[in-house]
Amino acid sequence: MDNESKVLEAFTKAGKALSAKEVAELSGVDKKEVDKIIKKLKEAEKINSPKRCYYQIN
Repeated sequence: MDNESKVLEAFTKAGKALSAKEVAELSGVDKKEVDKIIKKLKEAEKINSPKRCYYQIN
């Protein structure tokens, strides 16, 4: 499983908005890598930000 899949799975399992730090802890992916993946997913409109620094699946 690639890191992007791990990040998406963490969002799915949580069922709530998460910070990048929380995603890193849940997915086991390095926080810097999580930041890059979140940026990529946000551009692809797979996730959104309900409040500053928190993200959730659309």
